Amino acid sequence: MSERRAEGQRTLQSLQRPAIGVDIGGTKVAAGLVDTDGRVLQRARRETPHRSKSPQVVEDTIAEVISELRDYREAIAVGIGAAGFVDATQSSVLFAPHLSWRHEPLRDAMRRRVGLPVVVENDANAALWAEWRFGAAQGEDNVVCVNLGTGIGGGVLINGELYRGRYGVAGEFGHMQVVAGGHRCECGNRGCWEQYASGNALVREARELAAAGSPVAHNLLVRVDGGASRLTGPLDTDAAKDGDPAATELFEDIGRWLGIGLANLAAAFDPGLFVIGGGVSEAGELLLNPAREAFRRQLTGRGFRPEARIIRAQLGNEAGLIGAADLARDRARIFRRRRSRSGRL
Repeated sequence: MSERRAEGQRTLQSLQRPAIGVDIGGTKVAAGLVDTDGRVLQRARRETPHRSKSPQVVEDTIAEVISELRDYREAIAVGIGAAGFVDATQSSVLFAPHLSWRHEPLRDAMRRRVGLPVVVENDANAALWAEWRFGAAQGEDNVVCVNLGTGIGGGVLINGELYRGRYGVAGEFGHMQVVAGGHRCECGNRGCWEQYASGNALVREARELAAAGSPVAHNLLVRVDGGASRLTGPLDTDAAKDGDPAATELFEDIGRWLGIGLANLAAAFDPGLFVIGGGVSEAGELLLNPAREAFRRQLTGRGFRPEARIIRAQLGNEAGLIGAADLARDRARIFRRRRSRSGRL
């Protein structure tokens, strides 16, 4: 066998190794060893260090989960999905609201620590990539992903490529203003979309309804022994699935606001598909049906243009780490090809 062919086979075998994906949220650092088909072979998890802790402490936590997974099997690369602004070079976290990162050079810091290629990506972009490669968005190259969690995260895929914007921070849809002078947002502005179509919005409305003593909220209060402050998003979701009228109405309201925002995004991006993920999407059609109705009513040029489909994401809470791992593998593949070509010159 020629030396060139042997090197090619070694490269191919290397690219078949799993990659490690890390998803960093406000409460947890979840990681997984992900194979080339998007399957999670092994998992590791830690609590996210408090935001007052130094960046070094968060990096220590990331290094721990990576080391744990590497004990199981060697990996080709590491992808890190972070809830925050990631620069266009996919190397630094410019700002993370739940962590102490401010212009943090995370890629280089972690690459030095783990000795593997590292890619840093916004967590919503990573989730969108996973849904496109392995989940609900397969077969559609123009996709907008909206993740409804505590707030709203988003990502855009145009012609099969993630759109990050000039500075890497595209897709912050949650902070589009939809109500002038509306609810105050954590970002400092008022009337942001995530104040009306997120997990926080769902919980706020449920608690206000219950605290007002409305008889409509009686069954919700029974579930929490009369303590309105103990109402949570998952509890509201369970109640809606059980047919509770108040919880169902709350999801209709959240869904309506979701549809209004999606119509705005359709005007901007004209996607073929909207993928809705995040914890609030667990309500399924209780959320998506009112969203579709509002979307049709608000869509610019309605009746004279094709309508994007609106569907639920398939990969659940692991979409972010699956996408981060696959993006890291893709970057490692490009790097190895370049190195191989330069070696032949």
